[in-house]
This record gives sequence, C-alpha cells and structure tokens, in this order.
Amino acid sequence: MALVCMGLCLSALTVAILGVFVRHQHTPIVKANNWALSYILFISLTFCFLCSLLFNGCPNTATYTLQPIAFGLVFTVTVSSVLAKTLTVILVFKVTAPGRRMRRLLVSGAPNFIIPSCSLIQLALCGVWLGTSPPFVDSDTHSEHGHIIITCNKGSVTAFYCGLGYLGSLALGTFTVAFLSRNLPDTFNEAKFLTFSMLVFCSVWLTFLPVHHSTKGRVMVAVEVFSILASSTGLHLCPQVLCYSHKAW
Repeated sequence: MALVCMGLCLSALTVAILGVFVRHQHTPIVKANNWALSYILFISLTFCFLCSLLFNGCPNTATYTLQPIAFGLVFTVTVSSVLAKTLTVILVFKVTAPGRRMRRLLVSGAPNFIIPSCSLIQLALCGVWLGTSPPFVDSDTHSEHGHIIITCNKGSVTAFYCGLGYLGSLALGTFTVAFLSRNLPDTFNEAKFLTFSMLVFCSVWLTFLPVHHSTKGRVMVAVEVFSILASSTGLHLCPQVLCYSHKAW
C-alpha cells in the first residue's frame, strides 16, 4: 500500500507540473525549454509512475502480459526524450554559421525522430517476447516452507534481458552524451542537470540487478516496484531541484 500511494502521489505531482507548463506555454522560459519534448517527458514519466501499479495486486495473465509492454515502452520513451533534449541543447550551442549541417538538423527537428525510432525498437523486442514465450502465472513452492506463492514467470529469460539490456544501453548512451556536453555555457543549458538525473537512473538499475537476483517472492516484486519509482523520481525531481538551487545561487 505504501508503494501504491507513493506511485499515485508522484504521478499526481507530475501532472500538476505539466499543468504549470501548459498554463505558461507562451512564456520565453518554457519555449526555451523545448516545450514539446518537455510535454512528452512529463506524460511518459506519469505513465512510469502508474505502470508500477501493474506489479501490485492479485496475479493474473492480463497484468503479466501488460508488464513488459508498459515498462519497456514507457521507460524507453522517457529516456529517449531525455536524449532528444540533450541533443537539442548540443545542436543549439554548436550552430554558429547559417550554412552548417547542424543548423539544418536543428531546423528540421531531427532530434524529435529519436523518440519514435527508439520506441519502435523496444516495441519490436516486446512483440517478439510476447509472440514466442510470453509471461504467465506460475506457482513457487520452494521459497517459503509450507506456502505456495503465486508468481510471474517471465517466460523467455533471453527476451527479458534483451529488453532490459536495450533500455540499459539507451540509458548509458544518454548519460554519456549529457556528460560530454556538460561544459557548454550555463545559459539555458540543461546538460548538467540531465547528466545527474541519468546518473541516478543508471545507478538505481545497476543496483537493481544483483538485488533482483538475490530475492524471491513478494520481496522481489517490492524491489521491482521500488526500482521503478526510484528511477522515475530521479529523472523527474533531481533536475528540478538542481535547477532551482543553481538559479537561487
């Protein structure tokens, strides 16, 4: 119940911040923050918090089928949105002459194609997983003596780690790009804040893997939900706290 309440509160907070952006969408600071990518990021973060609800409650085949699609696709959209925002910042600061190729990339909106491209790859991986060996309801009679625990069998373990590995590679690539662009001028430069948020995101999931393998039953589900909420919170709140502290300083 604590994890459910936390997920609902964080999703409501994200919707509230999105409402502030929509209300002030014509102001210079929202326009400079690339409002379209910001909207996509906030909406996908809202679904990140809400997808944790699929891991709670009574186990059934419907929720187990939706888990890989919701988790993989929503987090891919979120991370690729951060990557698109980072590349936009780099292109803005690299454009110095009207005829340069980077200017054409920026004007044509090339960074915006990153989100559908990355999402289609993750969607294809999820389709292969569900088409070959989808998750199903299973029973665990060995974790706790005298108890039968209803669990989610991942089906194809290879497909599970392929989807998770693709998301991890995308996150590491986004962190690398943001880290390399951290020394750009500070004015309207989000790269430093995005670097820290991606550092938190990668740290949570690197910690998740060994903990996930060492737990079973209900504790494993709690670890999964906590990892989803912690990584989403890192992407959502860390850049804002740093940004407000930086402006105040």
